[in-house]
Amino acid sequence: MAHAAKFALLGLALLLTACRSDPIHYHTLTPQQPTPASTVDLELERVSVPPQVDRPQVVIREGNSGLAILETEWWGASLADELHNALINQFATGSTQSHLSLRVDVQRFDSVPGQYALFDASWRLRAVNGNGNGKNGAALNCRSVIQTPAGPSIDDLVLAHQQNLKRFTELVSRTASSGATRCPSVR
Repeated sequence: MAHAAKFALLGLALLLTACRSDPIHYHTLTPQQPTPASTVDLELERVSVPPQVDRPQVVIREGNSGLAILETEWWGASLADELHNALINQFATGSTQSHLSLRVDVQRFDSVPGQYALFDASWRLRAVNGNGNGKNGAALNCRSVIQTPAGPSIDDLVLAHQQNLKRFTELVSRTASSGATRCPSVR
């Protein structure tokens, strides 16, 4: 009888160990202390990302052609929503009416642990007509590639991506402040 109880406890312990799952860690692209990097008066029209990375789970590159979906490392929302919210925080202004509109189409959003975080985006900055008739002015189409070294952890990658977004916001801000007539020369 004592052996049966020991085997039952051992079986129960093995069963509980087999059912245990690793906890999910959630990450955000909005810094803990968000400070607007820009005082530019703009409306964020749209943010799009490649479907390979637009998911709640963090996706990292493996080698030259592989991707890994990390089942225990998640964004707080889909990647497109995380980027949209982070950029809104970076461009926070007190204005109630925007005079510029920004559309961001991310071409690549690479995460390589121990190496880098890469943000490659085509973006359009367009003047919004302020007379209420809904017509928009000419658009400036640009592309920016920003890469920041990252440490080996997922937290390090997220911080590098936050830095990329801050640098991107600064590029857009400088372009808008200079009249939005030329794309920035720094990639």
